[in-house]
Amino acid sequence: MTLIEATGSAEKPVRKRPVRKSRRPMVAGLILPVVLLVVWQVTASSGLYSSAQLPAPLSVLDALGELAGDGSLWTHIAISLQRVLIGFAAGSGLGFALGAIVGLSARVRAVVAPSIAALRAVPSLAWVPLLVLWLGIGEGPKITLVAIGSFFPVYTTISAALAHADAHLVEVGRAYGLRGGELLGRIMLPSVAPAIFSGLRLGLAQGWLFLVAAELIASSMGLGFLLTDSQNTGRTDILLMAILLLAALGKLCDVLLGLVERRILRFHK
Repeated sequence: MTLIEATGSAEKPVRKRPVRKSRRPMVAGLILPVVLLVVWQVTASSGLYSSAQLPAPLSVLDALGELAGDGSLWTHIAISLQRVLIGFAAGSGLGFALGAIVGLSARVRAVVAPSIAALRAVPSLAWVPLLVLWLGIGEGPKITLVAIGSFFPVYTTISAALAHADAHLVEVGRAYGLRGGELLGRIMLPSVAPAIFSGLRLGLAQGWLFLVAAELIASSMGLGFLLTDSQNTGRTDILLMAILLLAALGKLCDVLLGLVERRILRFHK
């Protein structure tokens, strides 16, 4: 008689409980905004600044309700989002293509990389007069400026990642007969996927930064227009509201891109 028969029962497998993601990072991320909100309220109530210089948080919330009520807020948000998304798609696409070429070819890198590095140092506002001269005052120069802002982080990250890709993986791919685009798509790009998404997230953030400069170009709509218009009309509450909306929308876009990143990286594991 075996031990199991003697005891009359077999050992039951232990079921593992599903691992729940901790909410502590999310809660911790809310600490600083809450602290800043309290400091803002205390400072606005202290009398150090007038309401025209620093309106209280509730005044900014009232301004949000005012613009949301007449519908103009949603138009400003939609137009700014459209400009960022189109510009980001164009700029990141070009940055990805050129970054891949430069990263894979030392000869192309020697010719192209120094000039791209020099253009990267040009401030965003310096492009405005030239773009107006070339493209007029329509949507063209605004989207182009956002695309310029998105291009450089994507190009720089991808070119550097591919230039320093794992040589052993490349040799294994070549040993299996992979060449050119097939080697790039099946071996090199998956190996540097985290760096690629880092570049895309930086490019998206840079696109939002360039948006404000873009909407200085004869704009009548958009969150960048709200900033300058509220400054001219003395509506500091709307000015602060536009700044907070830019921060919130930029963070939301980054979170969504981060979700795509996690899903794709999990698929390739």
